[in-house]
Amino acid sequence: METVAVLNAIVDNLIEMNEYFSGVATGEGAAPLLMIAGTLLVVFSLGVFGVLTLGALGSLVTGN
Repeated sequence: METVAVLNAIVDNLIEMNEYFSGVATGEGAAPLLMIAGTLLVVFSLGVFGVLTLGALGSLVTGN
C-alpha cells in the first residue's frame, strides 16, 4: 500500500508542476520564448541520445 501513496505524491507533483509551467509559458516578455527554446533543446538531446542508444543496442544484436 505504500506504493499507492508514493504514486499519488508523484501525480500530485506533476499536476502542480504543470500549473507552474503554464503560468510561465503564458507570461510576459521573453519567458514564453525561453520556454520554447528550452523545450526544443531537451527534445533534440533526448532524440539524439535515443537514436544513439538504439544504434548501440542494434550493434549488440547484429554481428560484424
